[in-house]
Amino acid sequence: MSKQPATRIVVADDHPLFRGALRQAVSHAIAGAEVSEVGSLEALTEALAGGGDADLVLLDLSMPGVQGFSGLLFLRADHPEIPVMVVSANDDPAVIRRCIEFGALGFLPKTADVAQMGEAIRAVLDGGVWTPPGVDLTAPVDAEVADMVRRLSTLTPQQVRVLMMLSEGLLNKQIAYELGVSEATVKAHVSAILTKLDVDSRTQAVIAASKIAGTAWANLGTGSSAA
Repeated sequence: MSKQPATRIVVADDHPLFRGALRQAVSHAIAGAEVSEVGSLEALTEALAGGGDADLVLLDLSMPGVQGFSGLLFLRADHPEIPVMVVSANDDPAVIRRCIEFGALGFLPKTADVAQMGEAIRAVLDGGVWTPPGVDLTAPVDAEVADMVRRLSTLTPQQVRVLMMLSEGLLNKQIAYELGVSEATVKAHVSAILTKLDVDSRTQAVIAASKIAGTAWANLGTGSSAA
């Protein structure tokens, strides 16, 4: 009889103590699970590219390389086959709903205890959607916001990265250097972003993304412990 492969879970959070809490929750919830820990979007990308399919990613909204919902957008675009549960200290119902709209299958507040963490992880691995009790996911969504959420979800992983860098105020040549591509390639990405978001300028693209985050991307992410 062939041995069943172990459940592989990747914990992406820049706080070692919270990664430890999540590892403990996974161990309690899933016997024999393999847990990988990373502390940045770059490390997460490398871990997922290194081989071996992940069964679940537990993704912090705030760690190096991430701005607001950009990490979730990037991961859903780059690995649409991998279930994602967001973990965050920002448990505002609007933030939770937005995470689900962007493709997360769950939202786990950092205030949850180990037992609740385990319950949430099991629910998502079983194919369900888990959010904190009492969160109403059926609240009406503004049509303009819903349309922009849909448009942002069509961006490719590289386009998400370019938009993140645009929001940081980087010039095309700086983005090209960071991504290791030509300026012409960056210009093509920017043009595609403007088309997909139905805006006329880089500034309008950044403003649109900021509105979707509910605040400036840089305030929701960039390693702040607030998110």
